[in-house]
Formats: sequence, structure tokens, C-alpha cells
Amino acid sequence: MKIGLFTDTYYPQISGVAASVSTLKEQLISRGHDVYIFTTTDPKAEKDELNVYRLQSLPFVSKRRIGLCILPRLKKLVYKLNIDLIHTHTEFPLGQYGRWVAKSLNIPLVHTMHTIYEDYTHYVAPSKLDNVAKSAAKKLTKSFCNAASEVIVPTDKTLQLLLSYGVNKRISVIPTGIDLDRFSPSKYDRDDIQALKASFGISPDEKVMLYIGRVSEEKNIIEVLKYAKEYMRENTGVKFLVIGDGPARIDLEEQTKSLGISDKVIFAGQRKWTEIGRYYQLGDVFVTASQSETQGLTYIEALSAGVPVIAKSDPCIEGVVQNGINGYTFNGQDDFMEALNIVLGDQSAREKLSAAAEQSVSKYSSHQYGHDVEKLYMDASQEKAEKLIIPR
Repeated sequence: MKIGLFTDTYYPQISGVAASVSTLKEQLISRGHDVYIFTTTDPKAEKDELNVYRLQSLPFVSKRRIGLCILPRLKKLVYKLNIDLIHTHTEFPLGQYGRWVAKSLNIPLVHTMHTIYEDYTHYVAPSKLDNVAKSAAKKLTKSFCNAASEVIVPTDKTLQLLLSYGVNKRISVIPTGIDLDRFSPSKYDRDDIQALKASFGISPDEKVMLYIGRVSEEKNIIEVLKYAKEYMRENTGVKFLVIGDGPARIDLEEQTKSLGISDKVIFAGQRKWTEIGRYYQLGDVFVTASQSETQGLTYIEALSAGVPVIAKSDPCIEGVVQNGINGYTFNGQDDFMEALNIVLGDQSAREKLSAAAEQSVSKYSSHQYGHDVEKLYMDASQEKAEKLIIPR
């Protein structure tokens, strides 16, 4: 098949959506399909790989891009490429373009719901209009999903959410897969990791609480910082390393000063995606209080790196973070402190959690992801073909 993937977010931007699209592209190509990426221009983008088409774009909120396009030209390009199916990964301009082209050419449209937009309305609306913005976000999601031939969600949490919105198309739960080998501890030299640790001013005997991801309000990093302050008061040999960037970074850096832990928290900024596996090796535990995830890919990446996860309870991580096996979930400070005391205070317990962490994520392999999406494509194409048959 010839498949067009439409996304507003793609490398060099680092996000779960960009990772998902890249992984899917690689898996589909390995299965013999031709894959074309339609995405936004980006000033940081270097020379792209083959079959990546960047549409003119403008900066948008939270360091993202918003695409601009002359639709007839895009339709002509997709027609020239003889694309059989379009798979959108956004509800915004690139997704809208993909939907329009799929309808114009009468080809199947598959859509993946990656983002719960009602958790992001603070970027575009003042607080007094937040309820209005959330309602609009729900209607946008419902409308877009109901225009697709098939809808993919990564977790049952997102499935239930779409049903509550009134989405009436078939919804398949297909977790986004990752290249597990990229994060395996066996790939990395311990001396190199120690040198990397030292480059952040972390001594060999200090424990590392790790967060990797966007540094934004909805990730709720402030809650971790407040709990970390209490933990670090009694456990001095611990530092909190934050890998990533985003609109909340400056405010959080100020917050660490107010909390009196600025010497214990390191904001390392964004790192290259191709090297991100190395940074997971720095963590003794991965910590997060986010409840805005549809799946939580970074949790799975951490587990595949052998790093136990302590995460705030949320439906999206049911079956991912398993209490006492590969990490712990928490609801408040007491839970968080207790979990940290086990993971960082008991070396034997941590080693058992680490070994189980690697084993627990085999079902999230990129191979399984590619297999499941390919099957859905085949089913969608078959149904479309049957509808085109004119009865005698």
C-alpha cells in the first residue's frame, strides 16, 4: 500500500506524537509499504529523509507549528503519489488537510487520537473562558473522529473518553509501540553513563530522580518538586534531573528557588531524540505526576531502560505501572514518599523492580504496533472497496 501520514508534529520536534509517527513509518516500510509524511516546516529541521513533505507553517502556542496549505495543490500531490490511504495524527491543520484530501479522492481515512485537548485549553483561552474552550475541544475531537473510516486510540482511557464525547465510529485500542532495543541498558557503556552523569554535576554515589518529557503546565512537574523537597530534606544524596523543555521551564526554575532546592534540581533542556536512550540510563527512578497522558510513552521507555516508574494514578497507566513489580503509583505525598523510600532506599528492591521493568513492556514493541496498524489498514481498505462495488 501507499500510505500518507499527516501530522503537525514531527522531528526535530520531540513529543509522543512525533515518536509514534516515526515508529509507524519505520514499521510500515519494513513491511513493504510506501510511506509519505506530510508535516510542517521547522526552522530546526535539517535535510529530511526520503518522502517527507513539509508544508509551510507558522509558530503556534507552546513552541509548536501550525500548517498552511493550498489544498488543491496538496490534493494533486497525493493523487500523483497514488496514495491508497491517509492516516491523520492531529485534528489541526495537517489533520484537516488530510481529511479533506481523503474525502476528495474517496480513499480510507484512519485517525489516531493522541491528545486530550481539553487538558490543553489554558494555552489558548483565559481562565474565565476555560469551560467554553473545553467544550469546543470536545466538539472538535468528536467531529474529526466521526469523519474517519477508523479511529485508533492508545488506551482504554481514551476509548472511554471518545465514547463520552459521542464518537460513533469503530474505535480500536492499539498502544503505540517503541523500539525497545533503543532503551535497553545492555546497549550502553557504564563508564560513558558515569561520564554523562558527571557532566550534570551529579556525583557517582548520588541517586537520580528522572523526568523526561515536555516541561509544561499539564505535566504537573510542580507536584513532584514539592514532594521532592520533603524527600530531599531527609535524603541529601538525591538529585532531580529534568530532560526536556517547554513553556513552564522558567516558572519551574523560579519555583525550585522558592522551595529552596535549586541546587538539587537540574533542568538539562531538550536533547536529541537519537540519543535519548542514554539519558534514561541516568535515572534510578522515573517520576511523573502528569494526568494529561493518553498513553504515557515515556513511562514505557523508562521501564524498557530498566528504570522503575513512580507515577500519579491515572487510567492510562493501568497495566503499565504495576505496584510492587515494576514501580508504584501514588495519589498524594505519603504514597510518593513511601514509594521513593522503597526504590531509592532499598538497593535489593530496586534491582528486582528494574529487572521486572524490562520484562514488563514486551507487549509494547514497535513490531506489534506495526502489525496491528497494518491489519487495521487492510480491513479499512477492504471495507472501502466493498462499498464501491455497484450492486447489479
